[in-house]
Amino acid sequence: MMLVTVLSVSYNSEKTIARTIESVLNQTYQNIEYIIIDGASKDSTVEIARSYQEKFDKREGRSLTIISEPDRGMYDALNKGAKLAHGELVGQINTDDWYEPDAVRTMVQLYEKENYDAAWGSIRMCGKKTWIKHAKIGKLWTTSGWCHPAMFSKREILLQFPYALESMYDDFDYITAVHQAGKKIVTTDKVISNFSFGGGGMSTKKSLGEVKRRVGVTYGIYKKYGMSKFYWFYRVGYEMAKYLVG
Repeated sequence: MMLVTVLSVSYNSEKTIARTIESVLNQTYQNIEYIIIDGASKDSTVEIARSYQEKFDKREGRSLTIISEPDRGMYDALNKGAKLAHGELVGQINTDDWYEPDAVRTMVQLYEKENYDAAWGSIRMCGKKTWIKHAKIGKLWTTSGWCHPAMFSKREILLQFPYALESMYDDFDYITAVHQAGKKIVTTDKVISNFSFGGGGMSTKKSLGEVKRRVGVTYGIYKKYGMSKFYWFYRVGYEMAKYLVG
């Protein structure tokens, strides 16, 4: 059975990390290496994570590694994790999100069928309202069907295209680089993970200044990879729609 590595990045995540860890521990797939890369949390995040060590040690087909040290943010930590991973396939789940019980099995079965370089499934958006963001790749290369918390990649692809450490959109930068390099990317509509939103983070800010900033950053990714200037107009329309709808 193929080894799969799951990476989680944490920083002061004591309120949510247990749910994330348990969602990995209780996967139906049986050969998982779990690596938590903590950014030197100042709360009890690391202690909570370490409290699961014995459970992982006793569970056949599970291993848990915890690293806690200062880093340059989430994507720097994910780059570290990719270098430490031993699995042929690598998933990434944030410590305020959690997997469906058959998430890893689903993505392994998809990999065995498609031999993809990167893939993602649908996610359940959990906030004041709960809804499904459906995974898809349309004629336009956009974020509308892009579900990073449900993404799995070949380890070699993560090493070939490390996160750029340029913005909060490094995940979209990564998958755009993979896409533009002609690598195989597929999706499944099956719900893979649950995403917590509405906590007031950068992606939820509602101001025209923030709209302008996001347009600049995201269009900069399209431009970086030599894509059409049309995407500037697309991003303006997309971000304004989000701003107006709220």
